[in-house]
Amino acid sequence: MITTKDFYYDLPQDLIAQIPADPRDSSRLMVLDRADGKIKHSVFTSIIDHLNPGDILVLNDTKVIPVKIFAHKITDGKRGAKIELLLYKNIKGNVWEAMIKNAKRLRAGISINIDGSYINAKVIDKTADGNVILEFHLDIKSVLHEIGEIPLPPYIRKTKNQKPNSKTLDGYQTVFAKNDGAAAAPTAGLHFTERLLEKIKAKGVHIAYITLHTSLGTFLPVREEDLNRHKIFEEYCEISEDTAKKINQVKAGGGKVISCGTTVVRAIESSSSDDGRVLPGSGGTTLFIYPPYRFKVVDKMITNFHLPCSTLLMLVSALAGKENIFKAYSKAIREKYRFYSFGDAMVII
Repeated sequence: MITTKDFYYDLPQDLIAQIPADPRDSSRLMVLDRADGKIKHSVFTSIIDHLNPGDILVLNDTKVIPVKIFAHKITDGKRGAKIELLLYKNIKGNVWEAMIKNAKRLRAGISINIDGSYINAKVIDKTADGNVILEFHLDIKSVLHEIGEIPLPPYIRKTKNQKPNSKTLDGYQTVFAKNDGAAAAPTAGLHFTERLLEKIKAKGVHIAYITLHTSLGTFLPVREEDLNRHKIFEEYCEISEDTAKKINQVKAGGGKVISCGTTVVRAIESSSSDDGRVLPGSGGTTLFIYPPYRFKVVDKMITNFHLPCSTLLMLVSALAGKENIFKAYSKAIREKYRFYSFGDAMVII
């Protein structure tokens, strides 16, 4: 039985990328052939060499929204302890589930005030995993861009009270980001430039988009030793009729489906029938992919280098084989590739 500890590896801290590549497509690219485990080193602009006319490249057009908010607890009409909110999911109307530091201090009935604003919310419940359910007195989505911050990954270092600069924030959004809703970027897509996408189209490669709103759960390690017991955070995904039709036509014509990132893989595989057809639709997905998962649609995958013991590392291991992935990661460490969200890329062929 494969367990969580089987997906652990040691990574030198200096290999965790702190800033995005400039230009985006100048990042390094490791090419991993899952058939024989062979590895080649390249640069991301050469990704076009691994896409053939008639293939389809599927991208996630979600857009990261500023869901990181600072607030204070209200006690006896006065401002109390400072609180950091990470809005996780809009349950309905003005009711949200949120991750909160020091959540133990909060209980149902307590009110909070968003810093620098007139906006209040009340704690109406707590979840089994320690999150809180908040009800705001207005549509918080409509004012997020005024009061919130983009929640960069926890491994992006910053000094106390220092805000990320505009270059870092811009680099944490794909050039094709369109649909508001993500708390974290689909990082494999960060490597693409508009110019590179145009070259890919000119080669005769189809490009299609799905939407999966990546949650903050993407950074959480798997704590269950038995993978069968781990529950992945639900994330909203949507596949249009046009995208489903394009993917199905490519598969029927013998072309390859290239997924850009783990989010695209989960969206496609969640929406696929047993006979390998992608079905249009929308809704939440909790699909947890790990070895020995059998892929129904995805043929190739573009991805970054992921955290130890993460669901993302388990997913790429399911596609390429755990032995191949760990061999590739060992080589990436020796060759000083940059890891995680702003890091270098891998294409699994």
